[in-house]
Amino acid sequence: MKKVQMTKFISTEEADRRWYVVDAKDQVLGRLATKVARIIRGKDKPVFTPNADTGDFVVVINAEQVKVTGKREFLKKYIHYSGYPGGLKTRSFEELMAKKPEFIIESAVQGMLPKNRLGKKLIKKLKVYAGNAHPHAAQKPEPISLTEK
Repeated sequence: MKKVQMTKFISTEEADRRWYVVDAKDQVLGRLATKVARIIRGKDKPVFTPNADTGDFVVVINAEQVKVTGKREFLKKYIHYSGYPGGLKTRSFEELMAKKPEFIIESAVQGMLPKNRLGKKLIKKLKVYAGNAHPHAAQKPEPISLTEK
């Protein structure tokens, strides 16, 4: 009789949650967003389960100092349509960087998460701040460098 080894799937409640701080200063937007989305989703853990929230919390600081490559700083547009006639809103990267730099990182990470109920739950684990200060010191977040492999 063969002994069959079963795959252990971890539930959302059993997941070990950690808090990380990521400094976005002089980081490229897309590369930063992919690594942050990977941590939030939990793909860097051995207990990753695709249909469960097993990821960690991420606090991104210095969002106003994130970089983009090439001419994206001048050409990139953020488009939103309200559904009403004449309801198309278009904002440039420069305009958003001046007013709401947090939105740039949030939208980049959200685009890399699943487009379902799980994705809506996961995006709440991302906290983005324009400056160096954040109110999550009580959670004792660990600084993590995303430049190394």
